[in-house]
Amino acid sequence: MMARQMECERLHKALYDCHRRVPAGTGRETACRHLNRALAECMVAAVCPDESEAVRSLCSSGGTNLKRSQCQEAQLALSVCLSSHQQE
Repeated sequence: MMARQMECERLHKALYDCHRRVPAGTGRETACRHLNRALAECMVAAVCPDESEAVRSLCSSGGTNLKRSQCQEAQLALSVCLSSHQQE
């Protein structure tokens, strides 16, 4: 958990630096997109590690009807997990 937290903090700093370095607009969106996605994935994995890993492994490629069904179930489980951590 600590390693993931440190990784998320590193990505957050990199994204912050990217936003400071690149002027607002389409250029920033393009330049910082990979960092934004990586930080989002890191945070999701930190909050719901098992569900995140299930989605990553079951939804990574096409496959049988069974695998697609398992992917959908994993996505639903991840959504429920994330919802349970939202503040109202």
